[in-house]
Amino acid sequence: MDSLIVVITDGNLLPLADILQQRLGDSAELRWPTDRAETLAAIADADAIVGGAFDTELAAAAPRLRLVQVSGAGTNGVDRAALRPGIALANTYHHQDAMAEYAVWAAIDLRRGLSGADRQLRAGRWASPAQDPALPLPVGLAGARIGLYGFGHVGERAWRAFASFGSTGAAVTGRGAVRAAEHGLEWAGGVDQLGRLCEESDILLVSAPLTAETTGAIGPAELAALGPDGIMINVARGPVVQETALYEALRDGRLGAAAIDVWYHYPPTVGATTMPADAPFNELHNVLLTPHISGVVRATFEARIGDIATNLLALRDGAPLINLTE
Repeated sequence: MDSLIVVITDGNLLPLADILQQRLGDSAELRWPTDRAETLAAIADADAIVGGAFDTELAAAAPRLRLVQVSGAGTNGVDRAALRPGIALANTYHHQDAMAEYAVWAAIDLRRGLSGADRQLRAGRWASPAQDPALPLPVGLAGARIGLYGFGHVGERAWRAFASFGSTGAAVTGRGAVRAAEHGLEWAGGVDQLGRLCEESDILLVSAPLTAETTGAIGPAELAALGPDGIMINVARGPVVQETALYEALRDGRLGAAAIDVWYHYPPTVGATTMPADAPFNELHNVLLTPHISGVVRATFEARIGDIATNLLALRDGAPLINLTE
């Protein structure tokens, strides 16, 4: 049996390379290119590519390719026009626990001002109501109203975490098919209820997939509805939230705070220094900035390695693939 040739472009998987190779045994040759030129060369005789991006140039360079295996959930980095007949597209998940942890951490940090207190104390200033009676008492998650824009793997898991602290919740999804009572939500609806969701929420968690319909869905009106005490946490994709509107709302105090893990610009090559947005979010003090790491924990990628190996072995054996996308 010929060896399966697999090109892997997701550097998050590199620490688990030995585990993947063990799962595949001698049935696969794994190639780990580090830049575009190496990828184009490596894919020339490849059967599969594992990563987050695929385009027509890669397709043209890969006449034998049969599988684009996205190494995460989002397939927005794949140009569907590049998927000629015979090339399957699959994804994987397992990030919901890590992203729920991130969402709760960000909400607690921003509600209680923990990062700000850390910065102040490093300069010897005690930002505590016990030391400065002019400071308001911070609020926790008990009784906080959580708005969930998106209620898939991430939204549902994050909601269970928030609910454990005594928060209340509501959800808006593209299909509007969430059964609120089954999940302990106060209500659930379709995108026509997004304005209501923002108006009634203290914290908005954005986890909807990036599509033509969701691009720019969170704009000036939605941010204004959240208000000067509201918090927005984006773990979906940057462009779901309008960049300029978000920056201006934070800068002007029309939105209380935000945690942003997904961005508008990404490094063109591994290790490159790149500002994540045109707007200077780095100059603001009411925002948490993280480099798309909300789902990045070892357990996430160990589980994803399992799905990836399953599909590569199925490709070799002519068996059905899992997690195929439309």
